[in-house]
Amino acid sequence: MKSLIVALSFLTRLPMPRVEADAGDFADAIRWYPAVGLALGAIVALAVWAGSWIDPWIGALAGLIAWVAVTGALHLDGLGDLADGLGAAHGDRGRMMSVMTDPHIGSFGVVAIIVQLLAKLVLLHAGIHWTALVLIPFAARIGPLFWARWLPPLKPGLGASVASAVRLRDLAGWTAMWAAACLLFPPLMVAPVTLLGWAWWLKARIGGISGDSHGAGIEWCETALLFVSIAASRL
Repeated sequence: MKSLIVALSFLTRLPMPRVEADAGDFADAIRWYPAVGLALGAIVALAVWAGSWIDPWIGALAGLIAWVAVTGALHLDGLGDLADGLGAAHGDRGRMMSVMTDPHIGSFGVVAIIVQLLAKLVLLHAGIHWTALVLIPFAARIGPLFWARWLPPLKPGLGASVASAVRLRDLAGWTAMWAAACLLFPPLMVAPVTLLGWAWWLKARIGGISGDSHGAGIEWCETALLFVSIAASRL
């Protein structure tokens, strides 16, 4: 239970009991990331439903605000840092890492975050079933467990420490949960493609994983799965 509280405290701004946690506890918390996704998805679905009583655009905006507020824009920050690093690197990995650790945001990061927010807003307005809204954040947060096991860390830190915290039974358990979720929402079967695609892209482009690329990957998977759910509903 402690790891779940740490995961909720780290990935969300939801009020949680205060617990003493060290670096090992933060690493172990990755095992509960998908569960955090379920809680986030439920809140987003509720916000969209409530706002849609007024207008579909209000519902989409309410859902987006809830998504950003509950996560504290944590994953958007990772997306912005990764975009800045790649945009400024020009093939120089050292420069990329230097830019990614800079606390200031640049033009590449601003553009990436704006495009991501607009994409989610439009997709939420297109009409996402509440089941999808609950399950998509869950599926996207299975990604970090696999990425931590598959990809070498780019630098010391949380991204490196979580690799040893992910156990095979964690991967098996959440994969089984994902398979069950696919029975409720079949388009979720595309999730492994988005997760594997992100891992392949990171390996080919930057050579490994970091906390920022975990966050950016979650954002990518959420948006891709939102798009797939809309496309599937139109077929």
